[in-house]
Amino acid sequence: MEILLYVGILVVYFAVMIFIGVKNSHSSRSVNGFVLGGRSVGPWLTAFAYGTSYFSAVIFIGYAGQFGWNFGIAATWIGIGNAVIGSLLAWAVLGRRTRVMTQKLDSATMPDFFGKRFSDDKLKIAASVIVFIFLIPYTASLYKGLGSLFAMAFDIPYWVCIVIMAAVTAVYVLVGGYMATVWNDFVQGIIMLFGIVVVVVAVLMSKGGLSQAIVDLSQISAGGQQGAYTSFFGPDLYGLIMVIILTSLGTWGLPQMVQKFYTIKSERSVHTGMIVSTVFALVVAGGCYFLGGFGRLFVTDISAGYDSIVPAMLAESLAPILIALVLVLVVSASMSTLSSLVMSSSSTLTLDLIKGVKKDMGHKTQMVLIRAFVAAFIVVSAVIAIVYEEFQLSFIAQMMGVSWGALAGAFLAPYLFSLYWKKTTKASCWACFVFGVAVSLFSLVLSLSSASLPESFTQSFLYRYVFSSSVYTGTWTMLAGFVIVPLVSLFTKKPDAAGLEPLFKPFEQLREASDAEESILPPEEEGVQAVPAPAEAAPVRSFSDGEQE
Repeated sequence: MEILLYVGILVVYFAVMIFIGVKNSHSSRSVNGFVLGGRSVGPWLTAFAYGTSYFSAVIFIGYAGQFGWNFGIAATWIGIGNAVIGSLLAWAVLGRRTRVMTQKLDSATMPDFFGKRFSDDKLKIAASVIVFIFLIPYTASLYKGLGSLFAMAFDIPYWVCIVIMAAVTAVYVLVGGYMATVWNDFVQGIIMLFGIVVVVVAVLMSKGGLSQAIVDLSQISAGGQQGAYTSFFGPDLYGLIMVIILTSLGTWGLPQMVQKFYTIKSERSVHTGMIVSTVFALVVAGGCYFLGGFGRLFVTDISAGYDSIVPAMLAESLAPILIALVLVLVVSASMSTLSSLVMSSSSTLTLDLIKGVKKDMGHKTQMVLIRAFVAAFIVVSAVIAIVYEEFQLSFIAQMMGVSWGALAGAFLAPYLFSLYWKKTTKASCWACFVFGVAVSLFSLVLSLSSASLPESFTQSFLYRYVFSSSVYTGTWTMLAGFVIVPLVSLFTKKPDAAGLEPLFKPFEQLREASDAEESILPPEEEGVQAVPAPAEAAPVRSFSDGEQE
């Protein structure tokens, strides 16, 4: 009977996803509509698309279990960091500038932005190759954890779960394009919000409530330290900080995340989207990591891996109807991120890599190729995930681990400086691209050959705090970019200042207008009469859809 309940709910859910795809098929007839939704997506849809792309089943099943096990209740700081740094500050710092500049440059992807910002097609092609190489294993990692959860509910092979999820995602993305993706993200986001709250409450109630669960967790020692898993910063502060930085600041350099700012319909929508996205992240990410912090109350042996922790918690705590809700929640989290990644990958490969070489490519050919690559990326990522599960190939597992760090390490600093600093040079972007990829691949080689490394090296400060974990390597690689870009820019050929004026003019006008308003004294201050603003100091208008609003 329980099986019928699970199957019935999933069938209804999949049918809704496909219906939304068909309903939005009219918006996917052009490249701009298929990839960017015509740059007319509202703040709520954009905010939910950003949040659901951010948080996948990897977080709910994998990261929540792993970091909750390692840090205890302190893992909640990761969720708070994701909300404040990864959502609130990301929207505040990147949102408006990304939207205005990408419209002025008429760029649809991050590699295209780099190419047009620095007038260098080779830079665009290099960026697209990095995206192509590192997004595939990242995409494959989305399926992590699904197997154990579906095995708990259905007792069916892992590959069947992957094939079903991949097929449904492919249908609604291919038919409806970006608008189908964001509408499905909205539905999936609501499920995630509701599901996380219900699951956290149910799990804690199964252990006698929050107070009793904390008391029980405090009895578990970490390296002889009693109560470490209920302490403010947990047993490993350095590791906690590294995870917070990578998973929060790292999103600023991920193509599929930044692209959400390209599509929002107006600048005033950025503020609304920022608030909605932050609340979403606080509930979903904060709830996931808080839940994972209690994993040691349910599991004492992790020989089956970190991915087994959360399913074990759920199996012990939840009634069948709530397990069905969790199934939909996890599938929603995976499908939303999967659709975002394949859209970003396929558009980058078509518009930046192939069109960068064959510049006379027609509109119809572009549409065919984008759809073909959407299907190809979904198939390839699913095959990689199945192969990894069947054969446990360490290379694939390690590639999944370095993908996030490599992408953020290569793109974050160049992208941020390109938005704010006119003197950012093309050479500094190249330097960061090379450094980010080289260090990530070096870390991959070290991890694959860790058993044969000399003890003197594995005990060194450099190895323990930089290369012993893909999290550490990714974080330091990403932070190093903030030194590389300004340093290289100071000693290399500066870009043409005149050519950059149209890009930075809207922001300089806004600053000048703000300064002018601040210089006007209020009438009651020291008896000085207020001076009316000059007629030419009219409110600065922002750009929307290529025109001034």
